[in-house]
Amino acid sequence: MKLLSVNVSQPVEIDYNDTRISTSIFKKPVSGNVEVSRFNLAGDQQVDLENHGGGHKAVYAFSADQYDFWRHELSRPELHYGQFGENLTISELDEAVLCIGDQLQIGDCILEITQPRVPCFKLGIAFDLATMPKRFIQHAHTGIYLKVLQAGTIKAGDVVKLIYQQPKKLAVKTLFKAYFDNSVTNADEVMKIASEVHQLSDEWRDKVIARL
Repeated sequence: MKLLSVNVSQPVEIDYNDTRISTSIFKKPVSGNVEVSRFNLAGDQQVDLENHGGGHKAVYAFSADQYDFWRHELSRPELHYGQFGENLTISELDEAVLCIGDQLQIGDCILEITQPRVPCFKLGIAFDLATMPKRFIQHAHTGIYLKVLQAGTIKAGDVVKLIYQQPKKLAVKTLFKAYFDNSVTNADEVMKIASEVHQLSDEWRDKVIARL
């Protein structure tokens, strides 16, 4: 895996459904070294701290490999890194392989996978497409939220190393589909495993317990 782009944004105010809202969904690539602290990246600021940010969702990473799919699916060849609101755009990031609790090293920064992303309406704003959150869920390549175990400095071009694999081996995509896809036949088994993974975020632990 390789870090292709580091993306940040400050809050902006926009009109949405006759309401003035603030959002940091419009992330843009930045060059050079970027400091990663416990709760965010330098130059980045989350607005809705109930649904974004915090210890378990300090950094959001998305697969660069998914851009070609969405460029074709939406007939939008101009889609740029950061379009999905991700801080990190990483090549060969695969939610079907990476697991909750796995640890990644980028530069001197160590990050831990805590949960899949569940998109809110602001993803629709980013694409000017109200159906985008639903389509994103159906596609099930969600990207990953990360907890910062070791703060440090990263930059585009850094190698992304998998340095620890959680023994339960609960893939991010497996958990996401078990929760959202009614055709999954072993959902209860997946939820039971998820409840035993202590690195799972509090938000998703509540979802899992409620489902069980």
